[in-house]
Parts: sequence; structure tokens; C-alpha cells
Amino acid sequence: MSDYETILYEVRDGVGLITLNRPDRLNAWLPQMSVDSAHAIEAANADPAVGAIVMTGAGRGFCAGADMSETFQSRIDGVDPGANTAGGSGGLPEGLDWVALVREAKPLVAAVNGAAVGIGLTQILPFDVIVVSEKAKLSMAFIKVGLVPELASTHYLVQRMGFGRASEMCLSGRLYSGQEAYDLRLADHVTAPDATLDRALEIAGDIGANPAPQLRMTKRLLTENCAETDLTLVQARESALLRECWKTPEHHEAVKAFLDKQKG
Repeated sequence: MSDYETILYEVRDGVGLITLNRPDRLNAWLPQMSVDSAHAIEAANADPAVGAIVMTGAGRGFCAGADMSETFQSRIDGVDPGANTAGGSGGLPEGLDWVALVREAKPLVAAVNGAAVGIGLTQILPFDVIVVSEKAKLSMAFIKVGLVPELASTHYLVQRMGFGRASEMCLSGRLYSGQEAYDLRLADHVTAPDATLDRALEIAGDIGANPAPQLRMTKRLLTENCAETDLTLVQARESALLRECWKTPEHHEAVKAFLDKQKG
């Protein structure tokens, strides 16, 4: 495992596994946790042996929101809790664009094994797949502490759940069970508590076995086109990347393998 302050990182069967590692605090978030996670994602992106990435939490929690004393109280006391979070986006250190990093990265799967509250939830909304334990607890609890959501979550939550359900979740600040999150389309898969990580690793492995350049291209199209209403522009973006794909060895090899199999 690689050495980080707030996370663990390892590679399992072609999947990069990030584990938020403050189990005594239910993995309560610190700015350094995003810095460490970003470095791990970048390491996975640079590793040709890694096809996809999973994030989970150590112990009973996934991430129970920001560490109240070391983030909010520090800021109230006049002490920035990280590297100029006041100048950054969504309370993250200046220069760290988490949403852009996630959307440009190899495929990311969240394995939500416990509480995912506040930034514990918003940090994974731009992920490609969210797997939750049926006993997980998820909440957009910002309203309860006099804050508003961050990390483009007011976009991604609506994309996942629809406007009305996203509005209720944000405006009420209540806790949702993992099963509720799945039923409301916030999560993509729900599992028994002891199966969450295994299922996420399985999904990541299946996805990561596909051609790496085309995975990143497809993510780019989904990012750019998910809210685009100009269908001419949507098709132009798709066509531009399709023309790139025609020239790639991954495409050539797949076509050859298909035709060889037909001949056999």
C-alpha cells in the first residue's frame, strides 16, 4: 500500500482501491483527504495496470461529512483548515478541481459501506457508478449546519434523482437509507453490507477490462453532453471522437478478433 496521511491506496486485480482511512472518526473529511485521494487517482491514471478505480471507507463509515472541529470551527476561528481552502472550490484547497479530476479520470466506482454525509456524498456524485450497502446512510445535510451544497452536487444530484427528489433531499437534510437511495436512483446498485466492496470491485474490474482510451473518451462525452440541449453539438462531439477511435489499435484489434472468430 502507498503511504498517505488520510487514505490507503492499493491495486487489486487491475483495480485501484482508495480507502478513506480515519475510521475512528467515521472517515470525517479533511482537506488533506481530497489532496491524498486526488494523488491516488492520478497514480491510478498513470498506471497501465489499472483499468478502473474504487473508493470505499475504512471501518463502519464511508465518510460522515467534514470534520466539524478541524474544518468549520477552524475557519470560524480564523484558521484555514487546508492550503487556502477559502480560495479553492467547494472548500477544497486552491488549485484542486475535484469534479474535473473525477470526470477526466479512469472510471470510478464508489463502494458506500456506511455513512456518506455532506461532502462524503457530494465527492462521489460525479463518479461513474455508486454502489451502496442497504444499511448505508446518505444525506445532503448542509442545510442542517447553515451551508449550501458544493462540488457541482446541485447539478449531479438532479441528474441522478430528478429535480423534485433532489430538492427534497437538499432542503430537508434528512438521512436516506441505502435501499432508499437505490429506489430513488441516487445509487446504481444496493447490496448486503458484507458484499458492497466486492460488488464495487467486480463492477470496476468489468469496466476496466474495456479499452482505456475509449473509456476516457466515453466519460468525456457523458460529461459534456449530459445536460446539452443542442443535439447538433452533441453529435459533432461524438463524431469527432468516433473519427479518433477509427484510427486506434484498440478498434483495429477488436474488429480483427471479431472477424477471426466469425471465420473460426
